[in-house]
Amino acid sequence: QTQVVESGGGLVQPGGSLRLSCVASGITSDIRVIGWFRQAPGKGREGLACISLRDDSTYYVDAVKGRFTMSKDIAKNTVYLLMDSLKPEDTAVYYCGADYSCGNLFEYDYTGQGTQVTVSS
Repeated sequence: QTQVVESGGGLVQPGGSLRLSCVASGITSDIRVIGWFRQAPGKGREGLACISLRDDSTYYVDAVKGRFTMSKDIAKNTVYLLMDSLKPEDTAVYYCGADYSCGNLFEYDYTGQGTQVTVSS
């Protein structure tokens, strides 16, 4: 069974950086992408970025383009989200998801429990 587990969240000051990890297990040939989305208190899901497990394709929404960077280590079945220049409005629970395609960037067949990111001084 496919599972993804997020880690790396925490408290960071505005302008700081944080790297989230998403470890995937039970990956089948139907799983071709892993993406990140977030959900802030009282708000809906917001898709952030998505990376292909088959090639070097990566997609970012405009809100995080230039600040967030996805990367992958196939040997470790791990995908990363490096977040730079963090702002208080980036505070949210961050989730990773695995699926056949990136779709709308916030709905995936397999999603983890999330990791809390708080940006505050």
